[in-house]
Amino acid sequence: MNQKKQHWETVFQTKPPEQVSWTEAYPQTSVDSIQAFGLQKNDPIIDVGGGDSLLVDALLQLGYTDLSVLDISAKALERAKKRLGPLAVQVKWIESDVLNFSPTQNYSLWHDRASFHFLIQSHEIETYRALVNQSGADCLVIGTFATSGPEKCSGLAVTQYNCNSLARCFEDHYQQEECREITHKTPFDTDQAFVFTRLRKRT
Repeated sequence: MNQKKQHWETVFQTKPPEQVSWTEAYPQTSVDSIQAFGLQKNDPIIDVGGGDSLLVDALLQLGYTDLSVLDISAKALERAKKRLGPLAVQVKWIESDVLNFSPTQNYSLWHDRASFHFLIQSHEIETYRALVNQSGADCLVIGTFATSGPEKCSGLAVTQYNCNSLARCFEDHYQQEECREITHKTPFDTDQAFVFTRLRKRT
């Protein structure tokens, strides 16, 4: 097991949702951003770095039927499956480091609120962008720490972004349609600055 995977397995093995900063009671910004694209309910959506996020629960409740959740941590995916119970069979669960991911289907929408900002090397970011293109996604929702947000998360360095730098990152193939900074209230009642962008594939 490599160091990165070991780190996240330990986090999800030892800390319940209320003890990690990224937990949301309801993923409102992600849901709003996804719904803004006006997708069909059977369009394939992947949540990258989804872990045990409640986004998949929310999307199932809204009637979306082709959902995939990718995470490096088997423990995180186990927690999500256990929480969903019988509904878990409706979701495709993918245990993988995103940088090693080989999409086996095309996705209409690629959502990532968790993994992109952990990529700090230029070659990692380039690999990620190539993967997004390979996925066939027409729509992107990317959420990262803002430039006024944390410099580290879970003890790991992150890359901070603003609306312009996120747009530039994907501009070869995607046009930014919306971008906004939001304040995420952690379970510890502290504030974290995030930036969320919606991008659509250029025609």
